[in-house]
Amino acid sequence: MDMQESLKRIHTLVQGDMISKLITSLVLIFALWIINKIMHRIIEKRIHNMRSQFSWKKGSTYAIVTIGSIVVGRVWFEGIQSLATFFGLLSAGIAIALKDLFADLAGWIFIISRKPFEVGNRIQIGEHSGDVIDLRPFQFTVLEIGNWVDADQSTGRMIHIPNGMIFTHPLSNYDKGFKYIWNEIPVLITFESDWHKAKEILQTIANEKALAITTDVEKELRETSRKYLIFYNKLTPTIYTSVKDSGVLLTIRYLSEIRKRRSSTEEIWEALLNEFAKHDDIALAYPTFRKV
Repeated sequence: MDMQESLKRIHTLVQGDMISKLITSLVLIFALWIINKIMHRIIEKRIHNMRSQFSWKKGSTYAIVTIGSIVVGRVWFEGIQSLATFFGLLSAGIAIALKDLFADLAGWIFIISRKPFEVGNRIQIGEHSGDVIDLRPFQFTVLEIGNWVDADQSTGRMIHIPNGMIFTHPLSNYDKGFKYIWNEIPVLITFESDWHKAKEILQTIANEKALAITTDVEKELRETSRKYLIFYNKLTPTIYTSVKDSGVLLTIRYLSEIRKRRSSTEEIWEALLNEFAKHDDIALAYPTFRKV
């Protein structure tokens, strides 16, 4: 009986201690939540810039979560009073509360050490494309291209991207390595057209308007191939032939400077339209229906 009574007393004490700690924890969490709300109100009254206001609110929330983790942790582990344990809990709380900031800082260190891109490069990361115009410890900024604007031209918007995205999203660098891109222009002509003549015309125009393959371009390709497995059999413009539902498709493939893709496409199309207008046996195709 004495043993059973002792066990009951221990169980009652433990249960009472657990309830006491739980109530204390809830009170502390509620108090910290009130403090956080008050701090947000003060920030809203004193800071009118929305971006700064957001940053301060987020920072205050991080601080409250860190303090709360430490205080509530000491309630449940009050028997562990060593300095090492305290700093362990502190670092764990900070790591949890500021994990995104630590990831961004690690991303910044990776970017400046490995240099997957630099300021001035044109990149695409995830869904975002643009020219890098700023690099900071927690984010980098790109001047957006594409989106509702065709042919990789600027939209005028600045996109601030967390550095941590470098670890979780694929990155494409237009300027790194071979500093030219392949561009293709599809030209669809009717089945009745003289596609042999059209192909010769396109080849002539592409040779005149496309990037001149100079010794500098070939030298750059050789230097790039030493670092990366890049090899092209032919750098001069090529015309490929295929058949579609509405006609014969002639595709012009040529090298273009990164930021001149749209202008080179325009020049080729204007020359093509002017030249096709001189030939009655060549016509551009479009979807049609025939009744037999």
